[in-house]
Amino acid sequence: MVRAVFIALCLVLGLSGVRAEDPYLFFTWNVTYGTIAPLGVPQQGILINGQFPGPNINSTSNNNIVINVFNNLDQPFLLSWNGIQQRKNSWQDGLAGTNCPIQPGKNFTYHFQVKDQIGSFFYFPSLGMHKAAGGFGGLRINSRLLIPVPFDPPADDYTVLIGDWYAKDHKALAGILDAGRSIGLPDGVIINGKTGKDRTGKDGKPLFVMEAGKVYRYRICNTGIRASLNFRIQGHSMELVETDGSHTMQNLYDSLDVHVGQCYSVLVTANQAPGDYYLVASTRFMKKELTATGIFRYAGSKVPPSAVLPKAPTGWAWSFNQWRSFRWNLTASAARPNPQGSYHYGSIDITRTIKFANSRAVVGGKSRFALNGVSHVDVDTPLKHLEYFGVADKFFKYNLTGDEPRASSDPVTLAPNVITVEFRTFVEVIFENPEKQPQFYHLDGYSFFPVGMGPGKWTPESRKRYNLLDAVSRHAIQVYPKSWTAIMLTFDNAGMWNLRSELWERRYLGQQLYISVQSPARSLRDEYSLPDTVLLCGAVSTLPKPPPYT
Repeated sequence: MVRAVFIALCLVLGLSGVRAEDPYLFFTWNVTYGTIAPLGVPQQGILINGQFPGPNINSTSNNNIVINVFNNLDQPFLLSWNGIQQRKNSWQDGLAGTNCPIQPGKNFTYHFQVKDQIGSFFYFPSLGMHKAAGGFGGLRINSRLLIPVPFDPPADDYTVLIGDWYAKDHKALAGILDAGRSIGLPDGVIINGKTGKDRTGKDGKPLFVMEAGKVYRYRICNTGIRASLNFRIQGHSMELVETDGSHTMQNLYDSLDVHVGQCYSVLVTANQAPGDYYLVASTRFMKKELTATGIFRYAGSKVPPSAVLPKAPTGWAWSFNQWRSFRWNLTASAARPNPQGSYHYGSIDITRTIKFANSRAVVGGKSRFALNGVSHVDVDTPLKHLEYFGVADKFFKYNLTGDEPRASSDPVTLAPNVITVEFRTFVEVIFENPEKQPQFYHLDGYSFFPVGMGPGKWTPESRKRYNLLDAVSRHAIQVYPKSWTAIMLTFDNAGMWNLRSELWERRYLGQQLYISVQSPARSLRDEYSLPDTVLLCGAVSTLPKPPPYT
């Protein structure tokens, strides 16, 4: 009887497309404002169940996650799941282009499966400038017990959320951008919501405790909105084992450049003299270096940490060479990205090459940012809903951006920016950055292979320098100043997917687009139908629902 009720509940929730035997994790989250002081000055933050950062999600491959989110803010709210591929299910992606917002005083239940994935990820609030106020937290996906992991189980598993921070609240930051001005550089850096020092300069309580001789896993994610951060641990090396959901070759590093939106897992051995040691995160590629610290303690220690912090590297070349040292662990047994086989990416013929160039412009006296000359503007109805209900042509045009950047002298177009990509085609995407600051991009719904980077503009000759064997499959990548980055992927996940700048000021002001990947079969084999529980709004709220996929 109980099992029958459970299965019926799953059907009501629209989860009939997932395997009933995979475990379910249920959460109830209350989203509220609260007073926080990450930089020592009280300000309004966004809390989840009273916590900043929010609670960690500890899941396992193929788990079904059900999260009932109650919005107690005075603004609409959405959560998105950075790096979770949402296979066949962009209905749960939690962005303005795919979901109606949760209105103040209302709730919405996300339900999705972390299918065929492992690794370190995070969630964050996706509307407006909410991400600058908190509302984020760690999301880990452990390998199933039957799947060997290429390292011994650690003594413990720690989440380290690093990011830049602004002293102004999210409404003030949004107001600055709406007025056409820049929010400028961040005011500080935080580690798990703290700078590591109180107002008198005294160290805070230890974030983590380790026992001598044991090995620990640290999952480090940059949840900020502006700055690349270098992360290091005083007196200890880090053995890299995973990046954005992919096992890596296990090289040792004294420090790691963690760019916005990226996550790394490292193993740390407690092999030094017992005492307290600093975790350090500091900004990269900025005129002024901002630093946060946190303490980890050897169990029973009463020895304070050395005041001499390990120094961060300098220059772009160091960061670029570190990226070149990352290699995918091809022998690891784990959930493989792109299960149709495109992890053999070097032997697949490219069917299309798309080049994106970022740019800035002044439109109507206000700053805007663009990709290939189009600066994205959200509409009142999610783009995915307009497409599904067959009324997209009344609200936006596909493919305003071409596969080549526009001339820099061309005017910028403000419009919903949606391109189409043919289902199951293998595409090469080139990001060209003509500006003096680094760019960071994330693609929802997929992992991709960053096969090459280089200075100047990309040319077909650049392909001769591609890594076509063991580039690390991931979902976020950097583009250095006056440089290019090339990625490859198979667009085998039907849905509407956001490609965005992880520089939140630029994303807010248009440097993003959506990629529509439609299966011609309209089949449940390729994509889930609109779930009955999805919120409807705007132009489709009163329309009859199309017949579901079969």
